[in-house]
Amino acid sequence: IAGEVFDVIIDLRKESLTFLKWYGIILSAKNQKMIYIPEGFAHGFQTLTDDCELIYHHSEYYTPGIENGILYNDRMIGIDWPLPVYSVSDRDNEHQVLNTKFEGITI
Repeated sequence: IAGEVFDVIIDLRKESLTFLKWYGIILSAKNQKMIYIPEGFAHGFQTLTDDCELIYHHSEYYTPGIENGILYNDRMIGIDWPLPVYSVSDRDNEHQVLNTKFEGITI
């Protein structure tokens, strides 16, 4: 684990009291914090240093083609990123904003 990231989770659970609310935390080699991301939450991060390395533990094997995402600057979510966003991967830039009719996911 190296560097520092601003890690964000978003509650997508249908009928949750915190539906579409986000929580952000700085994770770094120095502070040695970690975050548990429950089922039904979206996840993203912004690198705060150039030397970031993260370790993920997933409950399922990765299956290409079934993932989805939310555009990092979606106004319905309103994430307050700590740094200006200058670079986004091609894959992440293809994500869409949430439709106003989005009612969440059922777990």
